[in-house]
Formats: sequence, C-alpha cells, structure tokens
Amino acid sequence: MITRTTLPVALTIAGSDSGGGAGIQADLKTFAALGVHGTSAIACLTAQNPKRVLAVEPCSPKMLRQQIEAVFEELNPVAVKTGMLFSAQNISVVAKFFSNSKLKIKNSKLIVDPVLISTSGAKLLQPAALKVLIEKLLPLAALVTPNLDEAEILAEQKISSPEDLRLVAREIHARYGCAVLVKGGHLKNSRMAIDVFFDGENELLLSAPFVKGVSTHGTGCTYSAAICAALALGHDLPHAVEIGKNFITEAIADSYRIGKYFALGQLKNSAGAGGKIAPHSSSSLSKCSCCP
Repeated sequence: MITRTTLPVALTIAGSDSGGGAGIQADLKTFAALGVHGTSAIACLTAQNPKRVLAVEPCSPKMLRQQIEAVFEELNPVAVKTGMLFSAQNISVVAKFFSNSKLKIKNSKLIVDPVLISTSGAKLLQPAALKVLIEKLLPLAALVTPNLDEAEILAEQKISSPEDLRLVAREIHARYGCAVLVKGGHLKNSRMAIDVFFDGENELLLSAPFVKGVSTHGTGCTYSAAICAALALGHDLPHAVEIGKNFITEAIADSYRIGKYFALGQLKNSAGAGGKIAPHSSSSLSKCSCCP
C-alpha cells in the first residue's frame, strides 16, 4: 500500500516576475525547496528582467479577491505572505479578507513583505497605497520584513549602523504592533549581512558573511517566503526567522549564472528529508549582542 505524504499549504499574494528571479516565481520555488505546497494569488503583472522593470499592471481587486477565496475554499493555507501588492485597492482587498474573523487562518501566520522599490530602483507601490498598507495591513501581520529603505520609511528614521537597526526594529514594533525583521544587507561599511528581529520579547541578531562577486534580485521575496514556509511547517516565529536567514544565505552562496546575471540558488530539500526541519526552541537562538 502506498503511503502518500501530506504537505502543509502556504499562500503567496504578490506580483509575478517575468524574469523568474523574484515575486511569485521565487516564492513558489522556495516553498517547494522547503517541503511546503505553494499556492498563489497574483496581485499584479510585471514586465521585468534582472536589469529593470519595464511595466507594471495591477490585477483587478475583484480577481485578486477571487484568487484568494479559491485557495481558502479548499486548501486552507496555514501560513500566508504578501509581497508586491502595488495599489491601494488591492491592499484593501487583502486587508479586508484577513480581517474577517470567520476565516480559519490566524493572524499569527501572516507575513507582510512591504515591497516598495525594486533592486533596480523601480517603484513597486503606488504613493497612495503606503498609507493603506500602514493603517490596514500591518495591524494584521505577525511579521513585517522591511529592507533598509523600507524600514526608514516605516520608522521615519535613518539607519547607518547595526545599533540603528535595533532602534528602528523597536520603533516599528511600537508603531504597528507586529514583530519585525529589519534586513540590513545593504548597510554601508558593514562586513556582515546583519538583520535584527524583534517581537516585543525576543530580540535576535542574525548575521552572515557577504558573498563576494554575486549580485542578485529577489532576496527579500525568497527570505520572507522561507519564513512563511517554516511557519507552515509548525515552527515558532523566532525559529522561522532563523530558518529564513539560513536559507537565503545559502541561496545567495549557491547562485548560478543566467546570461550576464545571477539567480538565487534553490536548495532542493534544504530543510531535510521531506522538508522537515529539526525542532528548535526559540530560547536557544543567539540574542543580539547589544541586548540587555
């Protein structure tokens, strides 16, 4: 008799990347690599390649809502991440859906990657949409994962040092009430890729050496997708963040060439056999050296 494997389901609500390096495409690759069944709701189409974004076209709010409803109707994802939502209308659709108390999903499983600007500098969120993101979506999130530029906008503070990462993480948590992972990979004059996680109780420093000679895009999408997958597999939030950091570090190190550019490596079953990750207590994670 054949025994069928049962996989947990994760959902990504984001933009599609025609170049295959970021967005929905990167998220689904990451879910698969970590042993999670990936579902998707496409919030917008982009015409892009590793060099630039040529055009962005948002999905209609009605169609976005129906995609999410279709997934929840039969598959009931246990973890969800949002990426590029682009318009105020589509952010409102997502926020309204997840604020519905009748839904089975818990808010503790929603990750918001506040995608504002692409690696190439293209704006990926309409100006009017930022206010809606802050006021309607962030209060529903268990975790928000801004990069340096996004964290400075959310906290209205400049970041120039690892200590600033810690202060901004605390400010974002205080303002919006969700846990935060501030990603410091673009911090100038730093010898390490440093991120700071803060949830009101746990404060963690996650660091890894820079991989020289590699320039990729889609790292933020992949990082948040790996955290989402770890939550779907049943890990608590601090450990899920650590799993995400390890995954993105290895994906950058394992990057491969596509023409003149690099793409993130996708480590098949990097979580272990069948995508299972060994149990790990959040109390054993290394705490930030600047913590009390």
